[in-house]
Amino acid sequence: MNDSTTTTAELKTRLLAFVRERDWEQFHAPKNLSMALAAEAGELMEHFLWATPEQSHAIVQDQVKRAKIAEELADVVIYALEFANATGLDVAAAIEAKMAANAKKYPVDKARGRSEKYDEL
Repeated sequence: MNDSTTTTAELKTRLLAFVRERDWEQFHAPKNLSMALAAEAGELMEHFLWATPEQSHAIVQDQVKRAKIAEELADVVIYALEFANATGLDVAAAIEAKMAANAKKYPVDKARGRSEKYDEL
């Protein structure tokens, strides 16, 4: 499996099967999944704590660290997809709607090369 050949639907289906085989749906309330997602995001961030932006690029090139970072990223995505499964949210539709909203808030002519929030552009 890789990003080029695997759909979001396939990932969600595989994840749902994994969860159901273990009878874990009973624990996967939106509250619990959102908290697990935040916890895993924190574990991902921990790899970059106190690093400069430049150092963070180097960290992800170190093969040992990269493997651990990949595991944490997988945990974040797994919990996000399981949240979508548990709530019936369509990930692609949510992303498309958010990108359309962001395109309005951050027009290219105002936002290109700038990091300010939309109300400061």
